[in-house]
Amino acid sequence: MGDISPERKAGCGLMTTVFGRRSKKTSSVGSAPIPNNVNDPKRRRGGSKEVVSVDAPSQNVPNTSTTRSVSKTSSCSSNNNPQKTTMPRGPSKVLNSSTTEGYVNQGRRVPKEAVGISGELESMINDHQKSKGSSTLIRASSGNVMLYGNLGNLRQGDKNNSYSNAMDNYNQYFENANSNARGGHTNNVTSVRKETKSSTKLKEEKSGGGSLCRAISTRMDPEQLKIMGNEDYKNGRFAEALSLYDAAIAIDPKTASYRSNRSAALTALGRLLEAVFECREAIQIDPHYHRAHHRLGNLHFRLGETDKALYHYKQAGPEADPDEVAKVKILQAHLSKCTEARRLGDWNTLITETSKILSSGADSAPQIFALQAEALIKLRRHQDADNVMSKCPNFDVDDCTKFFGPIGNSNLLVTRAQVDIAAGRFDDALEAAQKAARLDPNNKVANKVLRKARAVTAARGRGNELFKASKFSEACVAYGEGLEHDPYNSILLCNRAACRSKLSQLEKAVEDCTAALNLRPSYTKARLRRADCNDKMERWEASIGDYEILLRETPEDEELNRALLEARAQLKKQRGG
Repeated sequence: MGDISPERKAGCGLMTTVFGRRSKKTSSVGSAPIPNNVNDPKRRRGGSKEVVSVDAPSQNVPNTSTTRSVSKTSSCSSNNNPQKTTMPRGPSKVLNSSTTEGYVNQGRRVPKEAVGISGELESMINDHQKSKGSSTLIRASSGNVMLYGNLGNLRQGDKNNSYSNAMDNYNQYFENANSNARGGHTNNVTSVRKETKSSTKLKEEKSGGGSLCRAISTRMDPEQLKIMGNEDYKNGRFAEALSLYDAAIAIDPKTASYRSNRSAALTALGRLLEAVFECREAIQIDPHYHRAHHRLGNLHFRLGETDKALYHYKQAGPEADPDEVAKVKILQAHLSKCTEARRLGDWNTLITETSKILSSGADSAPQIFALQAEALIKLRRHQDADNVMSKCPNFDVDDCTKFFGPIGNSNLLVTRAQVDIAAGRFDDALEAAQKAARLDPNNKVANKVLRKARAVTAARGRGNELFKASKFSEACVAYGEGLEHDPYNSILLCNRAACRSKLSQLEKAVEDCTAALNLRPSYTKARLRRADCNDKMERWEASIGDYEILLRETPEDEELNRALLEARAQLKKQRGG
């Protein structure tokens, strides 16, 4: 593989601005001046032999007109020997520490001592190293030495930043590529994987995203990248495989197999909607690509889209499995029962049918999770509804809108908002309800849930402020106003119980706690509050029952253990034992 690095593509044009410059009369720093009447040597003009002379004023000798001319071999030279230099016009000296034999100027050999770093430059470097405690010198390609801080427009700073990491991998890649071009034929798969992993990280950053991937793409065979990605996929390295498929697509975006394989990697990473879109791209490129149709059929089956699954299984030809088609038809029957149960308000049947759908293979269908959660909310099993939605795939909102459409995604968001309200995540509920209303302004349920979310959020906020101010009566009223909009909200019920307990309305406080626990049996705060109220009313048996349940969840809680022992002692005393 030939070296076509940007440096070679740029050619010698990077330095054309200094070609032909005549050096002013200068004196070399740290050595005797060379006479000014020396004739110029002939300049070699071949692209591979051109030598550039860069004049730069001395940084350590202020208020002088003398300059130091540094000869550098052009990056386009095919001979990288730093000793072969041509003297520029004028009395200048090459500061090249890698030169060991000196050079000849008009028949006179300059001694080695004069070829190295000049005394003044050496003193500056020594002072810098003493002050810093360590060397930070950089040797340029010509052999010159400069301070790291004087590298001009090269990006500096933290070597752990993404740019530095990318450039390290980028340079390593060129070394491998050059080695192959010289006949090494080393298949350095590890280094390429390292580069593609870095490119994936860079894509996620705002600066320099994807640059390394593009650099690799200009030099790698996309088919080889696909083969390497397949190897990673088989070994369970799905993120690495995805990066390699990305690189292959960057080179050749019109090959259907790259898109289909990328879809497989996305599926393995749980990004099913993105996998669907990628499969669609593959089929758009090749409408008769059986494997892509089969893969898309599987995805639609898992997402509960039975009609689309059957269509793509039919298009998959020999790739389709009759058993898979049979499973889709069974799924269709369960979905029909779900539709009928929801229409009739038969929530128990709806829960049963949705459970069958999820267990039959449609394990990533958000609308099925939402149906089950809706039924549980209707049955006031708020904790179970929350558990169901916690298992629902949390796809990106935009991806869901693209896949299910605005109306479909609006309905999903409405259910999520209802569950969030029941669980006391009022801010999340408000956000979900607002998105649902924006997606489908005519959705009456979405607008109703949005009003409820706003009301309970405001009531909880007012009640909390009043409770902190020890205004328990006013706080109790505020929580009650929220309950008018959502009578079965366990958070508001428990908070009102706290106010009633402070007001010595213990019986009412116990009622509120019991109502909250019926909605969410694992609501620790409500159970602890009820136990405390029963303690105050000397209902020891009831408080002991609550303490025992709490201790099963947190057996190491010393305070609960003390409360339980005290309640048992009081009960024994009450019974005259």
